[in-house]
Amino acid sequence: MTLPGLTVLKRRADYLAAQRGRAVHGEGFTLRARRSGGEDIRVGFTCSKKVGNAVARNRAKRRLREAARLVLPDHGKPGWDYVLIGHKERTASVPFDRLRASLTEAVNRVGQDRS
Repeated sequence: MTLPGLTVLKRRADYLAAQRGRAVHGEGFTLRARRSGGEDIRVGFTCSKKVGNAVARNRAKRRLREAARLVLPDHGKPGWDYVLIGHKERTASVPFDRLRASLTEAVNRVGQDRS
C-alpha cells in the first residue's frame, strides 16, 4: 500500500515506539505520535478486535487511511511517526468531514512543543 508523501509503518517495533509517544484523542480515533529522527512522515493504522469483526476493523482502517492521506502531507511534520488507532463503533460512524477535521486538529496539537 502506498500513500503519496507518506511512509507506512510495518514493523512491530515502530508501533511499540510510537506507543511511548504523545497521545491525542480525536473524534473516533486516538493519535499516537513521536519524533522518529528520520526525514519522512511515517504513519501506521491499527484497530483492536474490540472494534468488531474483520469487516468492521478494515472499514475503520480504510477511513483512517483516507483521512491520513488527505491531512498528513500538509499538516504532518517530517521526522515524526503517527499511529492512528480506531475506536469501537465511532470510527465507522463519524461523518468523514468531521473525522478529517478532527485528525487535522489532533496532528496540530500533538506537534506543538510543550512549554
